[in-house]
Amino acid sequence: MAPTTLRLVCFCTLLLLSSSLLAGAVNFERQSITIAFTQEPPNLNSIRMTDLLSYFVIGHVNEGLLRYDRKGRLAPGVAESWEVSEKKIRFMLRRNARWSDGSTVTANDFEFAWKLVNDPKVAAPFAAIMHPLKNAEKIQNGELPVSELGVSVIDDFTLEVDLERPCGYCISLMPHATFFPVKKAFYLPRKEQYGAEFNQLLYNGPFKMTGWVHGSSMVLVKNPHYWNTAKVHLNEINVGYITEDNRTRLNLFRDGSIALARLDAETVRDASSQGLRLKTFVTGGMAYVWFNHRPGSITGQRKIRRAIQLSFDTDLFVNKVIAVPGYKPAHSFFPSWLNGVDAKFSSEYPPTIVQPDSKQALKLIQEVKEEMRLESIPEMTLLTVASPTGVKIGEFFQGLLGQSLGIKVKIDQQTFKQYLEKARAGQFDLVLSSWFPDFNDIVTYADLMASWNPNNRGVYVNAEYDRYFRILQGSTDRRDRMDAAAELQKIITDDVPLLPTAETGSAYLQHPKLKGVVRRVLGQDPDYTYARVIN
Repeated sequence: MAPTTLRLVCFCTLLLLSSSLLAGAVNFERQSITIAFTQEPPNLNSIRMTDLLSYFVIGHVNEGLLRYDRKGRLAPGVAESWEVSEKKIRFMLRRNARWSDGSTVTANDFEFAWKLVNDPKVAAPFAAIMHPLKNAEKIQNGELPVSELGVSVIDDFTLEVDLERPCGYCISLMPHATFFPVKKAFYLPRKEQYGAEFNQLLYNGPFKMTGWVHGSSMVLVKNPHYWNTAKVHLNEINVGYITEDNRTRLNLFRDGSIALARLDAETVRDASSQGLRLKTFVTGGMAYVWFNHRPGSITGQRKIRRAIQLSFDTDLFVNKVIAVPGYKPAHSFFPSWLNGVDAKFSSEYPPTIVQPDSKQALKLIQEVKEEMRLESIPEMTLLTVASPTGVKIGEFFQGLLGQSLGIKVKIDQQTFKQYLEKARAGQFDLVLSSWFPDFNDIVTYADLMASWNPNNRGVYVNAEYDRYFRILQGSTDRRDRMDAAAELQKIITDDVPLLPTAETGSAYLQHPKLKGVVRRVLGQDPDYTYARVIN
């Protein structure tokens, strides 16, 4: 890089930093807000992303065929209308949908992106979400070429999707980032660099990114080419800070530097004592512990997993360890907000509540030692993100397994990006995880343990689980689907592929002049698309 170019880059970086830091929490005249991230987004390539923070960003700067409205309902996005039959969906695209370079978003952009996702050479982590498309699974397994995927361009503004089987939830998939469009002419020169920097991404959503200083800041500005830009009030969203520390974020909010701050147990108490107005929100996610089922891992032993399950008390964990309003005890991996046949799934198919039983847990540990001829259970590695909350929960499980079962646990704290890499590689015995819904159907949780799912971090394989999941995935009869989900719930409780720990919630502070922020279970959260600053 030439010295002049280097000086220019440094100068622009300083401008970006000073702009975000001087903006303040809210600015009515500029219609701008400043917020904080807890982590650096690992990547903004919609084909490869898996984490919630990246989805937050991409959900503001890009858009799929459908999106969510203010009330969490499915609403038109790039597609202004659609027609659904038993094994086919036809989308009619709006003619005024534009990329941030001014070019038209066409059906070709969706076909190109979806074929990339299904290409086994790309190995997209969320490829399994496209299994309902005709030939998708066979293509991902290398049995058919990508050209056989059930998606076709009728013309620039008409996209037709052929389904593998009748699908009662397929329209609900469309707001998910994996189904977002990608412009071929922009992507091909970049490939692995696509989404790695703010200028390596093309935008078709309400905002576009104009700066990204890794590990430090990010700037989103109103996208003038967005088809519905008249309904977008904010001109600028500054990510002025990236810090894992909850107390730092509380102080930033109290000092008028950020417009919204998420809290943990300690900062909830502090905020309350300072007279700050707390807001709570049930985020709809599930916190859990993955067990490693790969050959050679001690947690591949069902009795070990069952012993840990019998040592764990979800009520104690939520009330004493997490201690954040909005969290709920978890007795199933399927959270209580999910719908069943006529009511909530949890009321129609109540899960078996496993009561803590230390004697039975120790008995199982002893049986494992005898069967494997071990003097003691080998030390386990627990993988977690190096954040205050991650460390706190890690230390809780370290103490629990040590005191209740006599098992030594080493906590492996990693940055968010390294955590994801280690989790994918199976470099753990236990890993602290959370899963948030991708669409409004119980499949969004159940498919995590399907043997073919790349997000199955523990590499759990159970033929009976896969069989019932196929029924849940493929049937259009609501009762048959929920009956199958109930069987999956039993398998999770009995075989313990993972340990549900809590239904997630959020306690947060929001600036009183910031209005229209949407909090919801599905889609990017918080959603600032229709937010505004009042005087």
